[in-house]
Amino acid sequence: MNKDVSPPAMTHYEAGEKLQYVRAQINNVLIGQQEVVEQVLTAMVASGHVLLEGVPGLGKTLLVQAFAACINGHYKRIQFTPDLMPADITGHALYDMHEGRFRIRRGPAFTNLLLADEINRAPAKTQAALLEVMQENQVTIEGESIKLSPPFMVLATQNPIEQDGTYPLPEAELDRFLLKIDIDYPSQAHEVDLTRQVVSGYIDHFLTANSEPAILSGKDINQLQQLCTSITVDNQVIDYAVRLARATRENVAIVSGAGPRASIGMVRAAQARALIRGADFVLPDDIKSVALPVMRHRIILAADVEIEGQTPDTILSHLLATVETPRL
Repeated sequence: MNKDVSPPAMTHYEAGEKLQYVRAQINNVLIGQQEVVEQVLTAMVASGHVLLEGVPGLGKTLLVQAFAACINGHYKRIQFTPDLMPADITGHALYDMHEGRFRIRRGPAFTNLLLADEINRAPAKTQAALLEVMQENQVTIEGESIKLSPPFMVLATQNPIEQDGTYPLPEAELDRFLLKIDIDYPSQAHEVDLTRQVVSGYIDHFLTANSEPAILSGKDINQLQQLCTSITVDNQVIDYAVRLARATRENVAIVSGAGPRASIGMVRAAQARALIRGADFVLPDDIKSVALPVMRHRIILAADVEIEGQTPDTILSHLLATVETPRL
């Protein structure tokens, strides 16, 4: 009697090659933002969510669209506005006159990749609709908890400059994001290339008329996420991540430091970073490379420090330079 033979598991090297190919495809569209693309892939492999921050026109939405084009899964976008209601995200119970009973109408949160565009334009009660789904991968409607089909990832965008008509994200909401990624202006050469790509129609073709099959299936992503958890992390590296997080609680420039979730997030993201390079172990440099995006939204600076023009990144960079790095 023939037995079902499951396909061989993906190796760390094969996973790294696949992820590097995805990265290259997205970099062909979002030119000049290599580190940003790497960080988004890191969050996906680590089963985390991403908050993208940058002024308008830097390609935040384009990044998510290009990312979605590489994945064979469901992609939905929510444009956050002041009148958006929680039910517009999660769904609601609707009375069916023909059947004489209530049935659940699922909202856009039931997807694999959710773009929460300009998330800070919706009030706190609407932002809070994402708390459960981001933490537990489930939605509760009328007392019924409904699990989402994995994988699930939220990529939210916000503009850091415009304050009129916006609602700052509360700490509990910010803490749900594994990484906060800052997008800056591209170099002149990259901007020339980007402009050429747009006016030639290449980017539109990639997003809407790409005939090639998606690079990653939902099953691939699940396998990558499971493989990520198997990456070896030395105790000294874990200790290093914890010391970095604790250093933010002992710095006079910081009134509220990063909690244990930051330590966990750094290790998880470092494991994903290692997998992207095809390795099966984490280096201290992997921790360093993810420390800023993991912690920059988890600390609050003292008022006098902000008045002096200091930013979370400058304070964290100083901590990275002063906290001793383990030698493996």
